[in-house]
Amino acid sequence: MHYTTLILLLAILTSLAYQLGRRRSHTLVGGPTRVRQLHSLPSYYGFYTAIWCGLPALLVLGIWLIFEPNIITSLVVAELPEATRNLPEAELGLVINDIKNLAAGNIVSTKIGPAIQAAADHLQSLERTSAAALTVLILVLAMLGTSYAWRFISPELRARNRVEGVLKALLITSSTIAIFTTIGIVLSVLFEALRFFQQIPLSEFLFGLTWSPQMAIRADQVGSSGAFGSIPLFAGTLLISFIAMLVAVP
Repeated sequence: MHYTTLILLLAILTSLAYQLGRRRSHTLVGGPTRVRQLHSLPSYYGFYTAIWCGLPALLVLGIWLIFEPNIITSLVVAELPEATRNLPEAELGLVINDIKNLAAGNIVSTKIGPAIQAAADHLQSLERTSAAALTVLILVLAMLGTSYAWRFISPELRARNRVEGVLKALLITSSTIAIFTTIGIVLSVLFEALRFFQQIPLSEFLFGLTWSPQMAIRADQVGSSGAFGSIPLFAGTLLISFIAMLVAVP
């Protein structure tokens, strides 16, 4: 089952779980007219059930999608001939790309040999098995979560507090990820800038009149000597801005 279809199916199950939780709260107090006997509004019981249905399944889906490609690739590589497995990393990567392209029905860059064809067939088999296992696991988790929440619902259940607690945890997690992502970006830019200015003097960058970035700064780069004067960049930016203002301002 395609991942998009699986997510849509999970969304449908989550919606059904919401309705089940909401109706369960009505049933426990004898109907919608007696909702005052509930600790929380009926919608919170629905959200509580929907969270138990969708959140664990989504977490498993995310973890599965993160680790599945590497695991499948490792299993495919393990079945390749020893001579192929011992290739340099770059060449082995090209072979793996050819196997993936062949399995997906795309054009490959080399002649298809028996080993490559067998590896592509193995890859397709593993992907089908993985997709089937993931589908079953997600559906089972969704149903178990719904069943657990449905049985746990009672008039005394503080559904609103629990739902708001989950939302608060999600917001804190999202904020934390955003903060660490920003820190990572800043550190990455700062680290690369320091490496750059170890090779190029700051005065040359600020006052140089030629911009020709062809110099190899790292060991894995190939390039000739270059010039990194930033004045042409600033001048070009100002010129483009001036022309744009001439067109836009009137």
